[in-house]
Amino acid sequence: MHEFVVIVNGELKTYHNYDDIPQNIDNVIKFVPEILPAPHTEEQHQEMSMWNNKLQELMKRERNGSQS
Repeated sequence: MHEFVVIVNGELKTYHNYDDIPQNIDNVIKFVPEILPAPHTEEQHQEMSMWNNKLQELMKRERNGSQS
């Protein structure tokens, strides 16, 4: 199961579905997508290859981040 922990309005929130994370967050605390054991299907490889981009996107949504 995925586990995404973020701070929203000063409160620690845990989500198991990436799409449930609000657009405005204070900080990313934990980003742990579930990676199934090998062997992987082509579809699983495509999903796994997207997780880094999703983390980068989530970090851009941080209000208290150090991004310019």
